[in-house]
Amino acid sequence: MAIIDDVIEILKTTLQLGDNADSLNAASALLGAVPEFDSMAVVTVLTALEERFDITVDDDEIDAETFETVGNLVDFVSEKIDS
Repeated sequence: MAIIDDVIEILKTTLQLGDNADSLNAASALLGAVPEFDSMAVVTVLTALEERFDITVDDDEIDAETFETVGNLVDFVSEKIDS
């Protein structure tokens, strides 16, 4: 499974998006565009990403741009995996 597929699955599950997640792609806006994506959801998504990809995310590594789109989040995860 590609990283983007795993990230979308995590978003679908943690945000409980149901069938709405079927339309998510790299260009899909997240922060401010998905009502379910609030500050608590950010923490839940980060925890799920850390567990799924065996990465550690420090508070100072993330900002609003990271969660602007699905693609930005995928890029962030990819960089963490490669480092």
